[in-house]
Amino acid sequence: MICQFMLMVFVIMPNLDKFDIAILKCLQEDARATNVEIAEKVNLSPSPCLRRIRNLEKLGVIRRYTADIDRKEVGLGLTVFVEFKVARHSKENSEAQQAALLAIPEIVSCFLISGTADFLAEVVVEDLSAYERLLTETLLTLPNVTDIRSNFAIRSIKTHGPLKLPEGSG
Repeated sequence: MICQFMLMVFVIMPNLDKFDIAILKCLQEDARATNVEIAEKVNLSPSPCLRRIRNLEKLGVIRRYTADIDRKEVGLGLTVFVEFKVARHSKENSEAQQAALLAIPEIVSCFLISGTADFLAEVVVEDLSAYERLLTETLLTLPNVTDIRSNFAIRSIKTHGPLKLPEGSG
């Protein structure tokens, strides 16, 4: 007798309608917009608009509000994309590597990736000397790292672009 099992995975996605999507688009454009301004743009009255925003926050769709700071204006003129290859793949080693990467303030984004490397980190520092110090004193001492490749950004074309949101239902 052949038994077949079907595993069905359900991803719980919030049911976003056209108003929720419109609110998210407004907030991506200007997170400092007032509730009244957003309500006007999405054709809602302020109370339901605020309820929707609070619900999007509660659901984790809106994770936080932040300022987009010009890196060069604050003296951080070098962006480096760093690929890390690690040895001895295991859950414990991966968790240790992730914790170590999270603890480095110069790493502004980091991804577990497939391909020739295991992790890809975006590093922002003052200049090449600062990166050299970070590389030799910190990155090369990370657990289980067998190879590090650095790719230097010559110029930023687009950073922190808004997400292309799907059309909402209803």
